[in-house]
Amino acid sequence: MTAKKKPKVYITRKLPDAVETRMRELFEAELNIDDTPRSRDELAAAMKSADVLVPTVTDRIDEALIEQAGPQLKLIASFSNGFDHIDVDAAARKGITVTNTPNVLTEDTADMTVALILAVNRRLAEGSRILTDKPGEWTGWSPTWMLGRRIWGKRIGIVGMGRIGTAVARRAKAFGLSIHYHNRKRVSPATEEELEATYWDSLDQMLARVDIVSVNCPSTPATFHLLSARRLALMQPGSIIVNTARGDIIDEAAMIQLLRDNKIAGAGLDVYQNEPAVNPKLVKLAHQGRVVLLPHMGSATIEGRIDMGDKVIINIRTFFDGHRPPNRVLPGRN
Repeated sequence: MTAKKKPKVYITRKLPDAVETRMRELFEAELNIDDTPRSRDELAAAMKSADVLVPTVTDRIDEALIEQAGPQLKLIASFSNGFDHIDVDAAARKGITVTNTPNVLTEDTADMTVALILAVNRRLAEGSRILTDKPGEWTGWSPTWMLGRRIWGKRIGIVGMGRIGTAVARRAKAFGLSIHYHNRKRVSPATEEELEATYWDSLDQMLARVDIVSVNCPSTPATFHLLSARRLALMQPGSIIVNTARGDIIDEAAMIQLLRDNKIAGAGLDVYQNEPAVNPKLVKLAHQGRVVLLPHMGSATIEGRIDMGDKVIINIRTFFDGHRPPNRVLPGRN
């Protein structure tokens, strides 16, 4: 009996060693050892020869690329929670199944959200820079120096009360924050009771009443610039906004202008509208201590990345065993 041929798998970025080793054991896997982002031409060439493409959120797999795929490409097994970087409908028309790696980054992203809330309100990045970038400037404790804002007793408004938003709410409640949220539909009565959460069907009304806005909804056409210039202007002058979801949910230019005009107090950002490019005006605000900027590292834990890799492997193996992969993304969800 001849051995079953291993599927040819093309992986666009470097993954944790444990994941890559398992990929090599199970598949004919082509790795990206130096983690150099693949060009469109390289992606197109890979899609002409591979059975499976394993992209990440940094790879834009649009209709034009998908149309160039060879007939052997049957699966795009994305190493990502989101799938807005893939044209799922175009893939379906080409007969290509798309999968993702959901529900493994909830706790890590929620941790980072709370870290940014603390960093902005308590001026953590500024304090660190004084010791590392300006040695000798700190002369000792003073009662009025580097004053931040207490978060205990404040109100947090969570935009998107899915798994991550709910995990943020649980952490925020432990820090003494009052929980408010806006979502397409209310969470269960049991969850509302547990969190003592207040539901707002009007995002506008919630934004005008909270001290902290946390963006935790997915990026979809419906949420593009959900936090528009008009809505951002509803926020209180002493409030802050934190985004660990996707950059295009916020009208970044409008947010920058409000920060520069002191119409909101600060921002903590892990994602950007045109990333990996970061608006120079945001960088300037960071140097002024008005914002805290992170390089899209909200989900960056070794445990989370290994969990993601395990899901990719399960999706590939299930598909080539002739079954529906557990994390299939259905057309029409972009």
